[in-house]
Amino acid sequence: MSDKPNSAKGVTSFDITTGNTLVNFFNRNVTPYPVEVGGPKFDLVPITKQKDIMLNVARLHAQQEYDRIMELVGVLQKQAAQIKRRLEITDMVHGAQYTFQLYHNKVYWLCFDTYKQVTRLCMLGPNDWSSGAPVQYNYICPVKWLGDHTWIEVDENGQPLG
Repeated sequence: MSDKPNSAKGVTSFDITTGNTLVNFFNRNVTPYPVEVGGPKFDLVPITKQKDIMLNVARLHAQQEYDRIMELVGVLQKQAAQIKRRLEITDMVHGAQYTFQLYHNKVYWLCFDTYKQVTRLCMLGPNDWSSGAPVQYNYICPVKWLGDHTWIEVDENGQPLG
């Protein structure tokens, strides 16, 4: 027996020396695997399988997060396109000719006067004229003036598009 006891969980085992070689004995009561010929069978931990499972779970969660972010990006791109269109409409209205008082939330029509080669802002749409719209007017779109002094494209009932 060796001078060096090996204690764990209150049970002691000893190392021995065979010739000049030290043979370590494990305390069989605390080891996670059998240390005797008659001990219970055990399998090695399937590290490769465990890594594959962890990688697949990580990929699944990362893909879900990526998809969620890309959905948000899609929403932001749609909002950016709407704002860009709003700025384009606002520029077109500010460059248009008109001779009447403007009111917020009222629907007007942008049209191009082919005779005078100018863009006009009209109170009447293509179907609002009693004797038919002027032949020189090419209607572009109905628009509405918002409280922040920008203009948006709307349908004929004044509802925003998109």
